[in-house]
Amino acid sequence: MLKMVKSSKERLWDPQVIIKKKTEVYALGRHISLSADKARRVIDQIRGRSYEETLMILDLMPYRACYPIFKLVYSAAANASYSIGSSEANLIISKAEVNEGTTAKKLKPRARGRSYRIKRTSCHITIFVKDISLDEYEMVSKYPPVKKSRNRVVVPVYDPTYDDVDITGGVWDPEGIWDEEVWDTGGVWDKK
Repeated sequence: MLKMVKSSKERLWDPQVIIKKKTEVYALGRHISLSADKARRVIDQIRGRSYEETLMILDLMPYRACYPIFKLVYSAAANASYSIGSSEANLIISKAEVNEGTTAKKLKPRARGRSYRIKRTSCHITIFVKDISLDEYEMVSKYPPVKKSRNRVVVPVYDPTYDDVDITGGVWDPEGIWDEEVWDTGGVWDKK
C-alpha cells in the first residue's frame, strides 16, 4: 500500500510494510520424569482452552501428569505478562506438545542370578499461550518518519571563523604543522 506524502522535501511515496507482532509466548519443561503417552493424555484435554479454564481442569483431574503441566501453564502465563504485557483473562492455550526425552535404563536383580531391565522414561513438554486481545499484524512505514520543525527548514549557517579549526578542536597551521601554543581543546596554553 502506498501513501502520498505532501511535502516536496520528503519522499514522494512512502511504502507500507506489514509486520507480524509477537502474540504468542511459550514455556518449556525438559526432562520431566513421566511417560510421554501419559502426559499426552492430559495435554489433549487442555489444548485450545482458556487459561483460567485450563487451571481448573488440571486442578481437578486425577492424573500424576497434571502437576508438572499445571506448573508449565502457570509459567507460560507469567512469561506472557512479562514479555508482551497481557493479562491472564485474554490468554488461551494455542499449542501444546509432548516429545519423548531420554530414557534411563537400569537393571533390577531377579531370582536365580537373572536381571530385568527397567526403563525410566522422560519427556519434554512445551506449552504455547496466545493473547487473543492483540492484533497479529501491523502496518508500519518502511522508512522512519522525517521530523519537521514547524514548516521551517533548519539550514546550518556558514561561519568563516571555523575554517581553520580542525575536527579535533585545535587550530590548523597551513604548512601542516601544529601550533605549539594550542592544545587539542582549542585554547591557548598559558606558560605561567
